[in-house]
Amino acid sequence: MTPPPAPPSAAPTADDLAAVAAQLGRPARGVRAIAHRCTCGLPDVVQTEPRLPDGTPFPTLYYLTCPRAASEVGRLEAAGVMAAMTRWLGDDPDLAARYRAAHHAYLAAREAIAVVPEIAGTSAGGMPDRVKCLHALVAHALATGPGVNPLGDEALGMLGDWGADGPCVTPDGAHVPSPATEEQPR
Repeated sequence: MTPPPAPPSAAPTADDLAAVAAQLGRPARGVRAIAHRCTCGLPDVVQTEPRLPDGTPFPTLYYLTCPRAASEVGRLEAAGVMAAMTRWLGDDPDLAARYRAAHHAYLAAREAIAVVPEIAGTSAGGMPDRVKCLHALVAHALATGPGVNPLGDEALGMLGDWGADGPCVTPDGAHVPSPATEEQPR
């Protein structure tokens, strides 16, 4: 899937926060902005505060919230994509340099919001040297648009349109199964 250009981050509305809570199955913490919207219109990536309201340092600036997207990314992780990407980093100096630049961009974006000494130098997803969490890399790629995180972009290219079947949650908080993932009768 080629994501649309990243829109400017928008302050979340009450409906956005309700959708994100339904997606996560719990209240969202420290949501600063909606960093990306799914093709169905709901948020699928939020930007979080570097320090949560309870004071906890939180290094994950961009958080993938859509359960369908998270499930698709989980399938990639289970298929060994993270290990393959980590090997690729070791074999391709240009890719490694672009991934390191993504790490620095992530840190700069977070520190533009707040400097949290406890997480200084820590970005997300294993950056800059390995791939530890494709969810974080995909969220970063969606939030910032193509060309910022090469491995997030690569993972996005392996995914379908998780919003094609409509919203993943209803306004009352119920999850809506995707027809593609519903269990078929035997």
